[in-house]
This record gives sequence, C-alpha cells and structure tokens, in this order.
Amino acid sequence: QVQLVESGGGLVQPGGSLRLSCAASARIFSIDVMGWYRQAPGKQRELVASITSGGSTNYADSVKGRFTISRDNAKKTVYLQMNSLKPEDTAVYYCNLNRGVLAYWGQGTQVTVSS
Repeated sequence: QVQLVESGGGLVQPGGSLRLSCAASARIFSIDVMGWYRQAPGKQRELVASITSGGSTNYADSVKGRFTISRDNAKKTVYLQMNSLKPEDTAVYYCNLNRGVLAYWGQGTQVTVSS
C-alpha cells in the first residue's frame, strides 16, 4: 500500500504560479508512472501530466508550455510547477501513482485561480 500526500495548493491570481508536491509513503519502483490529474466542479477527472521513472513526460494540451512535471525518485516525490495560471485551471489536483494494474491516489489539493 502506498499513501500519497499532496501539498502546495492555494489561491493565486491569473498569471501567477504555484508548485504542487506529492510525497509517497513507500519506495517508488522503476515501473511506477506518477502523474497529476485534476477535477473541476461538474467535470470529469482529467490527466494533467505524467512522468515515468526514466523522465519521459506527457502533458494535456491545455497545459503544455505552462506546466512542468518532475520527479525525485530518491525523495519519493513528484512535483508540478504551474506557471501562467488561468481561471480555467481551477480544480482539485490529485496525485496518482500507477504500478502495473494498481493505482494509488492522493486526497487532492485545491487550486483556485481568481482575481
């Protein structure tokens, strides 16, 4: 069992930046793909970005060029640097770890972009 704990959410003005962190409670393996999803009110949860242990990344089109995902395997932590934030980025952001057929989720952290 792996627990994921997110931090770094909050309220930010449009154009601002936030950095989310997600720490895993147990060892991260090379097969693990870690990522960030988000869910806005009334919408389905969607993939924001993911990263493999080798550093290969994947981004939703809506965040390309603005968000950067990174990973520190030694610290068992994945990060999401969010720049040039827009009101439409407002959502609960969830950390995810996929290990083969297993999937683990964090409790979520609220990100609100508003003036």
